[in-house]
Amino acid sequence: MKNLEQELAQIEERLLVLEEERTVLLARKQAIQNQLNSKKPKESQFSLDEKVSLFCSLFKGRTDVFSLRWENKQGRSGYSVACMNEWRQGICHKPRIKCSDCSHRVLRSIDNTVIYDHLAGKHTVGLYPLLHGDECWLLAVDFDKTDWQKAATAFNDTCKFYGIDCAVERSRSGNGAHIWIFFSDMVPARDARRLGFTLLDKAMERHAGLSFESYDRLFPNQDIMPEGGFGNLIALPLQNLPRQNGNSVFIDGQFNPYPDQWRFLASLQKMQLKKLHTILERLEENKKPELDLKPWEKSLPIKRDKIGGCPTVVDIVLANKLYLPIEHFPHAYSGELDQSFWKYLITSTT
Repeated sequence: MKNLEQELAQIEERLLVLEEERTVLLARKQAIQNQLNSKKPKESQFSLDEKVSLFCSLFKGRTDVFSLRWENKQGRSGYSVACMNEWRQGICHKPRIKCSDCSHRVLRSIDNTVIYDHLAGKHTVGLYPLLHGDECWLLAVDFDKTDWQKAATAFNDTCKFYGIDCAVERSRSGNGAHIWIFFSDMVPARDARRLGFTLLDKAMERHAGLSFESYDRLFPNQDIMPEGGFGNLIALPLQNLPRQNGNSVFIDGQFNPYPDQWRFLASLQKMQLKKLHTILERLEENKKPELDLKPWEKSLPIKRDKIGGCPTVVDIVLANKLYLPIEHFPHAYSGELDQSFWKYLITSTT
């Protein structure tokens, strides 16, 4: 009997290995198909200059400063502010002197050559989306947890429901997504972030199980420019090296890269400031002003009408944690429950 149980366990382990191998092979297959598609003549309708111009018209942030990605021999990576004097003998004293403390730092500006080199794979550019005046040209939402595909789908569906054009980018690691929304005008960062938070709220109402950590991953990540800082950066998409593996590209609802990335980007509609305000009014309808709320009620989801289909009795287990079975709850209720609990934790610890 034990031998059979051991054999069964071995079979299950082997099946898991095969499933992982199948996933890797399918991803590689898709990457090869993407490379073949990218060589088709249909992309030739865009010249190099047109591609760079289109890219710069969408992915706009601060132009007076940007960062470049680095990676050392130990595999550590990060971003450093691009400097005209970097590694110049007798002037640059990294790593003994930090860039932020260096009197010789001369910030590099973003131009078409910087963007072209990013797209060509010579370097990876980190964009600072928060502008002087606390405004921005875009909003990006980062999903990077185990359920990123479900979360990104829920957010994308919610954007479509409210008539918002957005672009879903698979991250450079392949294990997450950025969803980009572009504005035709500079808009207050506070309003852009309100849009992101409120859309996430609505996505949670429509789809339970959303990765709530995404609330901390909006770009811009601040309403107001921090004193002496640049705000948080976000890596620009379509860098050539991860593209070879099917990453850092824009994907459709089935998570397949668009065959013509540039045609897709050219099809996107930017949101006007007037539309942003209209959508915010619609999304935040019936929401009480924060001044009227008690401290623990701030940022909690909007009160809804009674939700049908809830169980009449729920068994709650109190052990090392509080265990609440939600598999039999309606999605709308479990989504709101998760929102309330997660936001309570954030509010009570800040």
